[in-house]
Amino acid sequence: MVEIVNRPYGKAFEAFAPSRPDVLCLSADLTSSCEVDGFRDRHPDQFLSLGMAEQNMMSFAGGLAMQGFRPFLHTFAVFLYRRPYDQLINSIAYPNRKVRLMGFLPGITTPGGITHQAIEDIAVMRAIPNMTILETGDATEVETVLEVADAIDGPVYVRVLRGEVPRLFSTPFAFNKLRTVSEGNDVLVVTSGVSTEEAMRAAKPLQDRGIGIYHLHASTLKPFDRDTLVSAARGKKGVVTLENHTINGGLGSLVAEILAEEGIGVKLRRLGLDDTFAHGASKPYLMKKYGLDASALVVAIEDLLGRCLDIADTELEGVRLDTVHSAQKAEAL
Repeated sequence: MVEIVNRPYGKAFEAFAPSRPDVLCLSADLTSSCEVDGFRDRHPDQFLSLGMAEQNMMSFAGGLAMQGFRPFLHTFAVFLYRRPYDQLINSIAYPNRKVRLMGFLPGITTPGGITHQAIEDIAVMRAIPNMTILETGDATEVETVLEVADAIDGPVYVRVLRGEVPRLFSTPFAFNKLRTVSEGNDVLVVTSGVSTEEAMRAAKPLQDRGIGIYHLHASTLKPFDRDTLVSAARGKKGVVTLENHTINGGLGSLVAEILAEEGIGVKLRRLGLDDTFAHGASKPYLMKKYGLDASALVVAIEDLLGRCLDIADTELEGVRLDTVHSAQKAEAL
């Protein structure tokens, strides 16, 4: 049984920040929802509540960074770029300030509907000069991303998993390095965030049918580990990307751009939200409805290979890595 870690970010931040007095924890009225309520209570001198005023929080953080502080901003991912985009550009990105934007509930991991679902955040942040983009895919990466983000000279945007998070990996977050999950000769699968677990659910049924999957997990989206991707893509019968994001501008676009620039003539299937907003519903329901789950990956691989693999959903459920976090109760919004 895979270990499920409860509130890994909160524990990691409290272990990380107190020994670094210039690190400040900023909250936009979502303190407990971003797992920093314990830090607020035990380390009030390093905590600032900015309220539901994200534009002001961006400008304030830029000023703090200019004075040598290292602010970590905590709110839902969608509120870090839609409302305060102008302040994000002018107070943080353009002057290249060391501000860390910790974005919780990325993509369709929230039941809150379009107002709370950051489905185009990677596309937006990729277009901003000086911006680094990181994404956590399991509890180990959540626990180890803070030092990685803090070491970067400039602004960093992090998609953070919260609540009950499975531990999929035994080694820490590695900056700008694609993680090799499995090696096979038929199809390259590239995933990020919660989509990586979905690909792992499909691994055994595919292997049982003699399909060799080369699986790469991406935790750094800007910059991107181009060399590992190119090496893994050569000689494959096809490439599939799977992401908790719109297929326009995110991981699928990244992979497509690199394959084209390198002249690698291989078929590509991009799985994610296809030019649509999502409903407000549970994560498993939304992943199934919009084709972001293990069964959608199997269909894409069948399409690339031109054959029916006859993999039932029950086989995918049988190798599910946990039964807790995917049925996670709706959070307060």
